[in-house]
Parts: sequence; C-alpha cells; structure tokens
Amino acid sequence: MRELVGWTEHERAVDRLRASYRAIPPGTPVRLRKRTSNLFRPRAATHAPGLDVGGLAGVIAVDAQARTADVQGMCTYEDLVDATLPHGLIPLVVPQLRTITLGGAVTGLGIESTSFRNGLPHESVLEMDVFTGAGEVVTATATNEHAELFRTFPNSYGSLGYATRLRIELEPVHPFVHLRHLRFHDLDALVDTMGAVVITREHDGEPVDFIDGVVFSEHEAYLVLGSWEDNAPFTSDYTGQDIYYRSLQRKREDHLTVRDYLWRWDTDWFWCSRAFGVQNPRIRQFVPRRYLRSDVYSSLIRFENKHGWYARWAGLRGELPQERVVQDVEIPVERTADYLRWFLQEVPIEPIWLCPLRLRDTETSAAGWPLYPLEPHRTYVNVGFWSTAPVEPGREDGDVNRMIERKVGELGGHKGLYSDAYYDEDEFWRLYGGEDYAHAKKVYDPQGRLPTLYDKAVKRR
Repeated sequence: MRELVGWTEHERAVDRLRASYRAIPPGTPVRLRKRTSNLFRPRAATHAPGLDVGGLAGVIAVDAQARTADVQGMCTYEDLVDATLPHGLIPLVVPQLRTITLGGAVTGLGIESTSFRNGLPHESVLEMDVFTGAGEVVTATATNEHAELFRTFPNSYGSLGYATRLRIELEPVHPFVHLRHLRFHDLDALVDTMGAVVITREHDGEPVDFIDGVVFSEHEAYLVLGSWEDNAPFTSDYTGQDIYYRSLQRKREDHLTVRDYLWRWDTDWFWCSRAFGVQNPRIRQFVPRRYLRSDVYSSLIRFENKHGWYARWAGLRGELPQERVVQDVEIPVERTADYLRWFLQEVPIEPIWLCPLRLRDTETSAAGWPLYPLEPHRTYVNVGFWSTAPVEPGREDGDVNRMIERKVGELGGHKGLYSDAYYDEDEFWRLYGGEDYAHAKKVYDPQGRLPTLYDKAVKRR
C-alpha cells in the first residue's frame, strides 16, 4: 500500500506554497513550478519564480467506509490508484495515462470508459481547497459560499487557481475485467449500438461497466465492452511485447486484472508509441518495460518540440512540414457517425479513439458546468485523435485544426483545451462560459496574477 501523506505534512506543504507566492514580486505573473505537463499547447520558456507545489503530490487519507479519498492536487492517478486499490476502491473515473494528476483532470477535464455512467472527474469531487490568484486558500463545495468557484473551476486550466486538496468519491472494484470486442463494418451500426449500451448498461444479456472503442477505418471499427468479474479463466499482459490496441483486431474477448485494465492504454500511449519505433518487435524486445510508458514518450516529444531535430532531418529528406493534430472533441451521439466519416475523409489520421459520456444525474451537474457546457441527460462521444498532418502546399500550419474546430461547432460539439486552439476571442468566450468566467475571475483573481483562460488556451506565448 502506498504511504499516505497525512494531514500534518499536507498543511506544511500548503504553507510552503503560500510562502512561495509571497516571494513573487507584486504584479508579477504567477505560475506553477513544475517540469512536466500533459498539455500539448506551446509553452514559453521562463525563468521567473513559480509556486512551490513539490509537496502536494500525494494522497492524504482514504476513508474506505465512506468511500472517499482526500488527495493533493498534484497527485498522479498512478499514485492515487496505488493508494485506493488495497481498499478495493478506485476513483469513479480514472483517465488513461498514469501521470495525469487529479488536479489536472478536474481543472482540465478527463474521461475514460466509465464516463458513460460516472461522467467526468470533476463530477465526483465533493469539496476542494483552491489556492486562488489572490493568494488565498478557499474551500469550495457545490453549496457553500464558494459554489461559484466550484462550478467554474472545471475547464479553467489553472486560470482561477490551483487545487491543493480534493475530496473525491470512490467506487468498489472486482479483481478482473472481462472484455468483449465487437467488430463493426458500418459506423452507423457502431454508434447505434454504443448509444443503446449507454442507456441500458448491458449488451446481449451481460452487464456493461466500461465502454470505449477504436476506429481503424470506415469499415473496421470496434466497441470494447468491459464487465467486472471475480474470476478470470486467463489474463493477458500488455505491458511488454504484446500491444493492447492490436488485440482488438485479433481477439473476440479478453480478460485483464483491474490494474492492467486501468493502464491498458498507457504502455503504448494508446498507439502513439509507434512514432518511436517501439511497436516494431525487433526493437521492442530490447526496450525495458519501465520505459514503455506515456511519460517517457511525452518527454521525448517535449525534447523534440524544444530542439526540432527530427523536423530538420525530415526537411532535409524533402518531407513536408507537419501540423500537430492532437485533440479530443465531444460530439452528440446522433452526429458522431457523420463526424467520423467526415474526419476519415478529410484528415489523414488513424486510429481514432471513441468514449461515450453523460453528465451524472446529480443536482450539481443539472445546474451545469459553465466553462464546458454539456447538456444533462444527453449522450456525447469523445473522439480522440493524436498525430500530425502534412502541411500541404498552399496551406498553413493550423489549417487542419481550424477545419476541425469549425466542423465540431457545426455538429453542436465541444473541443477540449489541452492542446492547440485557434478560436477568435469573441467565439471562444461564447463557447466557454465567458460571462460566468469573467465574474469568477474578478472574485478569485482580482489583480490578474494568473493568465486568463483565453491567454492559456489560444494565445501563443
């Protein structure tokens, strides 16, 4: 069992955070002092002092009886799961990559295969302590005097403040997950089946506790239906030589331990590890398992973004420059097949990840989350695609992403803000809760010490 931080050590870490804020000269922009990020937006290099969050990366306490955990904002889901699994519990939504932090998933959104029944990570937060742009720590809940901050914090990306502690709900687990891989040759049939499973939570008489999918082409796509089970006839291992997403094409069913299921996508960063050659069996056999992780790949990407060695080499070989197309969008389920057909025709990227979601049926969710306004009682499908597209002659870097933004808007969808965005400012605030955000910003960051959401999501620095 992972060692807990405890309340005393947590308060000391918060005191260090306050002290680091006071050490930043008045009027100077405030940022976190951290070396890594799961964001894919360009970040300007800076040598300015930052907030000390080094002691805010653990689990404070787990209450197995109440099924809750108090967690520091910089705690990774890998460490969080290690602390809760010995109690037979996990968070209601565990994003796919080990090093995503709880605070990051709440302020920046997150999703996984339980989101059709458990919504998004911020919906299972009971209360949170937020270090605001004004240098104060406030406790926000859905009903107290800081309810406005509680509702506007999701999708604010640290522009209102940073979560130092979050109390979240947990749910019980079983030892194994049984997977069924349903192949579809028609996208309409796939989406119709997905929509029905979301509502009924079963398929062919078997309950469904998890659902996601992969589209390889218009005529080859899969839904993966997962069910808890107490005993498994066998278990597969996708942390070494075998590659998880390829198993969907080879097997009709599978069994994984709960831990391996939670991190099934991390070993190969979904399928993005192929860019580093490690899906080649002749190379993979020499790569230690400890390096088959999303954080290793992302560190390589950050190195390339900083130095551009591969881009220069590709240019010398006469290859076209590449536009980064790394996005997750939410499309209403009834328009998802249309979007997929358009995408497969217009954007040269495959595979594509699918994950359905619905807001939880709670009073807070019914009131809405203004910075990412999904409709209650409506099914959306998260469509994830993470690669590059060639910048064709006569086009500019960013054109493909702009085209995607327009199409998502036409279909009544929403786009996450963890990567590149190109909206003009008026459209951006119309889509992302401008009035609600402006009021919360005035209350919790009155001096503008933190960048605005538009500054962080769209402007290049």
